[in-house]
Amino acid sequence: MKYLSLVFMLFFSWPLFAQTHDILDLTQSWVGYTALGIFACAYVFVIFEEQLGLRKSKPVLIAAGLIWILLAYVYKVSGKSDHIEDAIRHNFLEYTELFFFLLVAMTYINAMLERGVFAQLRNWLINKGYSYRSLFWVTGILSFFISPVADNLTTALIMCAVVMAVGEGHSKFIGVACVNIVVAANAGGAFSPFGDITTLMVWQKGVIAFTGFFDLFIPSLVNYLVPAFIMQFAIAKGCPMSSVTSEKVMKFGGGTTVLLFLLTILTAICLHSYLHIPPVFGMMLGLGYLKLFSFYLMRKSSQWTQQTDNPPGSENDPYNFDVFDKIAQSEWDTLFFFYGIILAVGGLGLIGYLSLTSTFLYGELGATQANILVGILSAIVDNIPVMFAVLTMAPEMSYSQWQLVTLTAGVGGSLLSIGSAAGVALMGQARGQYTFYSHLKWTPVIALGYGASIYCHLMING
Repeated sequence: MKYLSLVFMLFFSWPLFAQTHDILDLTQSWVGYTALGIFACAYVFVIFEEQLGLRKSKPVLIAAGLIWILLAYVYKVSGKSDHIEDAIRHNFLEYTELFFFLLVAMTYINAMLERGVFAQLRNWLINKGYSYRSLFWVTGILSFFISPVADNLTTALIMCAVVMAVGEGHSKFIGVACVNIVVAANAGGAFSPFGDITTLMVWQKGVIAFTGFFDLFIPSLVNYLVPAFIMQFAIAKGCPMSSVTSEKVMKFGGGTTVLLFLLTILTAICLHSYLHIPPVFGMMLGLGYLKLFSFYLMRKSSQWTQQTDNPPGSENDPYNFDVFDKIAQSEWDTLFFFYGIILAVGGLGLIGYLSLTSTFLYGELGATQANILVGILSAIVDNIPVMFAVLTMAPEMSYSQWQLVTLTAGVGGSLLSIGSAAGVALMGQARGQYTFYSHLKWTPVIALGYGASIYCHLMING
């Protein structure tokens, strides 16, 4: 029971700054127990978001506020209120960097969606006339290679739309293909700073250099290929009925938007690598690229409306594009969820649970076993608080072990459908065809790939 409680604390540990004699140890106090209870209740609401219809950001925002009110009261009584202000400012700075980085990335993804970039890719795949088994491999491979740039969630949604359009009426094919897409998207996101929130956090912290993520390419590939090779035998032979769609769906400027996004990523990488500027600044500069292009498109839109006598903002206008609309369409619930997680877990970290967890995991179990456990736990609870905890524990371990925990936190979520944003999203998109239990049936096979990827990493990079 002691071990279970220590593992449970892993999810709720987020130190704010270096421990000093002025920091109160509240782990055995009513404040600590109350704060843990508040966060646990909030996370229960997060887990049952779909059933309750309550967006996940709401309970964690409330939890964050209540936890810090408790801490502020205790520190005020102790005459140490200044520590609370410093702690909150530290957490808020961490969140701000993540917020603006994600906001730029989401804006570009929304711009590419609006310009029809992903719809063009979907139609191209549908019109190819692939067999069921070929489509299984094509969507999986594309998921693996697109997710490092477009993030695993967006990639999974696009590929799921393809298999649902082609495999209509074949629920078994859709279910297995969705499992394959989730595994591939999570595996692909593990070897890129842009593929997942956890890898982004690792890169922004400077724990792993940008090129260091590429060392995880082969282990990530193994993580995908092992279960995919076995699952392919569950795919029926034959081809789906022809489903030809319109060839031209991408609007004017779609290709340019993709190039600007790649340029934005390159800007963030170069500024961080050569000038040691935080990646978020490069991303914000890249948002300026899109804003200038938006100005150009709006000028062309104005000319088009004058020439065609169409009202401004017409649906037929191929140039109509407002970058602020794309910013407004960002996943605000997700962004506020991250705020609640960082602040709530930050408060629990200040209470003092981190040192207990760190001592057990990385002291008694050892780095390799601890990092493998991190991946397994991320399949049950969101990998974001798990990676926050590990990063801020800053356990003394080799560069290869830091790469290992990055790998396991990224691909461990594939073990269950609820273990990653991609899996949760696809359960909603392919409702009734891709379910928790249809994924669970393949968990032993996915676990085989999980173990193989870890072994591969230790052999190559360890």
